[in-house]
Amino acid sequence: MRRIEKLLDEVEKPARYLGGEMNTLERQAQEGDLRFAFCFPDTYEVAMSHLGMKILYDILNNHPRTLCERVMMPWIDMLEGLRREEIPLFSLENRTPLRDFDVVGFTLQYEMSFTNILEMLDLGGIQVKSADRAEDAPIVVAGGPCAFNPEPLAPFIDAFMLGDGETVILEVCDIIRTLREQGAAREEILYALALIPGVYVPRFYTAAYHEDGRLASFVPNREGVPAAVTKRIELDLENAPYPEKFPVPYTQVVHDRIVLEIMRGCTRGCRFCQAGMLYRPVRERSPEKLFALAEKLVENTGYEELSLSSLSSGDYSCLSDVTKGLMERFQQKRVGLSLPSMRLDSLVKQSLENTAQVKKSGLTLAPEAGTQRLRDVINKGVTQEDLVRAVTDAFQSGWSAVKLYFMMGLPTETDEDLLGIAELAKTVIDCYFSVPKAQRAPGLRVTISTATFVPKAFTPFQWAAQDTLEEIRRKQQLLREALRIKGVTFNWHDGELSLLEACVARGDRRMGEVIYAAWQKGCKLDSWNEHFKFDKWMEAFADCGLDPAFYASRHREYSELLPWAFIDMGVTQKYLQLESERALRGETTPDCREDCTGCGLRRFEGVCAQ
Repeated sequence: MRRIEKLLDEVEKPARYLGGEMNTLERQAQEGDLRFAFCFPDTYEVAMSHLGMKILYDILNNHPRTLCERVMMPWIDMLEGLRREEIPLFSLENRTPLRDFDVVGFTLQYEMSFTNILEMLDLGGIQVKSADRAEDAPIVVAGGPCAFNPEPLAPFIDAFMLGDGETVILEVCDIIRTLREQGAAREEILYALALIPGVYVPRFYTAAYHEDGRLASFVPNREGVPAAVTKRIELDLENAPYPEKFPVPYTQVVHDRIVLEIMRGCTRGCRFCQAGMLYRPVRERSPEKLFALAEKLVENTGYEELSLSSLSSGDYSCLSDVTKGLMERFQQKRVGLSLPSMRLDSLVKQSLENTAQVKKSGLTLAPEAGTQRLRDVINKGVTQEDLVRAVTDAFQSGWSAVKLYFMMGLPTETDEDLLGIAELAKTVIDCYFSVPKAQRAPGLRVTISTATFVPKAFTPFQWAAQDTLEEIRRKQQLLREALRIKGVTFNWHDGELSLLEACVARGDRRMGEVIYAAWQKGCKLDSWNEHFKFDKWMEAFADCGLDPAFYASRHREYSELLPWAFIDMGVTQKYLQLESERALRGETTPDCREDCTGCGLRRFEGVCAQ
């Protein structure tokens, strides 16, 4: 403890490692407790903005005989100090070394955090590779959206939880606690986990490859293990556990506010969007439930801002009622309300006016593509008229700052599509000046942000090729020139980072070798520009005899066996292929809440009953 205190005096932001925040766990582990380390493989500021961690932290600590503590990826100064002083990575609550937990669980939110997982395991005194762990070592589990292609992390994670985690995480903990008390061997614990619906244990499956590197077969290697692993779905979101208090950081974090999850899932069917496919079906919380949660959270945290969270908040059926009701309840307390990125065709004018009563946050809209042709290819389902109406409503409601998100490098994209982004920026400026001067707020700011398209598992574009690095750079330069417009700021993502993200997102088990090699070469905190070492990643690929182009810029045939094909995430591969073919023809698919589009979820009892 004295050595830890000494380190806290040396690092740049000691509040990252203090623990003891309001609404955190305040007890030590008792005999018979299962000790669970909830690990977020990024810094404290990012971790404490993550809603999933708050939900599962609350669930685990409200469960009898389970104790959950948080562990985050340290910054470089703390990393170096821990290694120099030979102090193992520890939890915030009780400063428990990572190696002393029964279960170590990682949330997988983005691919470029994977080397951090290896760093945290090693720093915490746990063997990095699953096969090397001793009998009494913690069981290392993982979940989250990136778990839907678990293969790149298969050498390191003992078990993956696929889908909604509220129930399955307790089942996993109960099995581990019971079998550990009975003295069961590690192998038998993992076998028992593999029999839980929605849990994938990599060691019980064998992958084989063709000479050209494509996956040839993927089969169970132990009797009783399912050939297909089906994701878990929490159908009753209304009664699903949700915290009435959140840990309140001592320092500012990325999203420093109360987050209310108003709905889960999306039915719009944007063809590039992995989350829209993974989190189906749509489930909503009632306004009454949200009002009750909001009152508890405001009372228990002291935050002065509420944010409504979902994949497509404008599609929430009671959005206007909820925004109005929240403002009525909290306006006198000066608690503001913010909306996340909105679809252009959402009917949000009343909601905008409601949220503007206390203070205005920036308005974010996502056209995604610069022309209608390309918006139809990706099935965005919005038009330029939708954009004009949305931004005009915003400017009339007192907004002057608008952010527009686009993707670059989408399948079938041309330079004309890219230049359409600049034309849309000019249209937004025209909309601002069309509002009478006395009515509009001063200081127009238009921010255009472009992300490079990354093909992801379980989307209609999972077979598509990503642009080469040279093409990405050419397109970024084209846009930089076109967006030299007064009042417009242009931001773009690093093409090298997007290339690696595509490699990991569509990787097989051999990508695990590359991740391991890159980590050994010093790669960590890869999503932070100042620590990203692209050259070391390229060396890791070369050392492993693998080509990044094989994973990123190679088009796949529909007949190819994909590394994630053994997972049943609800939406069928047949439907994804159909949507891919429609995209190439420029055909759109309607919102499935208007008419069932046959994605496959109706196979599950109680799903899509509406």
